[in-house]
This record gives sequence, C-alpha cells and structure tokens, in this order.
Amino acid sequence: MKIQIINGPNLNLLGVREPGIYGNSSFETYLTALREKYPEIQIDYYQSNIEGELIDKMQETGFTYDGIIINAGAYTHTSIALQDCIRSLRCPAIEVHISNVHKREEFRHHSYISCACLGVICGFGLDSYRLAIEGLKENISQKP
Repeated sequence: MKIQIINGPNLNLLGVREPGIYGNSSFETYLTALREKYPEIQIDYYQSNIEGELIDKMQETGFTYDGIIINAGAYTHTSIALQDCIRSLRCPAIEVHISNVHKREEFRHHSYISCACLGVICGFGLDSYRLAIEGLKENISQKP
C-alpha cells in the first residue's frame, strides 16, 4: 500500500506555529512515528505553501497511489482548483485538519474540498493523520 500525505501552507511551521492550537511537535517527528507504526505501508510526505504545487503532487501520485491524505491548510476554505483536482484522481483522498476547524473562526467552517473527499477528520491533533490512514486501510480492504 502506498499513501501520499500532502500538507499545505504554513504546515511546515508545525512545532513552532501557534503551539496552543497545533502542538509542539514538528510533522517530520510525527511522520517517523507513523512510518514505524505502519511499516507495511509506504508513506510519502510532501509540503508546499503554493497551491499549484499541491495540485501537481496530487496529479503525480493520485493515479498510482492507494490514497492521499491532504491537509490543505487555509486553501481548504478557498480553493475550487484543489476540489477539481481531487475529483479527477483515481485514488481516494481524505481531508485532515489538526484542529477542530468548527470550533474556530467562522470562515474555517466551510471546506471547498470536503465534497470531493472520501471523508474528513479534524480535531485530533497530529493523530488525525493516523486516523486517516486507518480510514484508507479500511476503505481499500473493502474493495473487491
């Protein structure tokens, strides 16, 4: 199984950016733990602050990987282009957020990508990514 994790803008600052919301751990530290927990899964990671680069990565992996986990950051609330890209992929995508976006500012309550994703996980900190992996594993195992 191959899973691509894609993080959007400002998520390269995890561990230093607003630790009260996002915690004190960098994503790279968490990624090591994820890979140790799931040695049977190839987990690749990509982060960009640029919308077009996120689309390029999804197009590159979305036809050969088993699933994509995407935390589009602020693009979640603005990008129809990301939605269109997710709809075009062969593999399922799961939308992830570290914080519970519904307990935050009103503008964060609407996602332009949720309707194109298999599911949405938010509010469980970095563990949201592990939950997304479990969701993808379950979804893939149910396919004939």
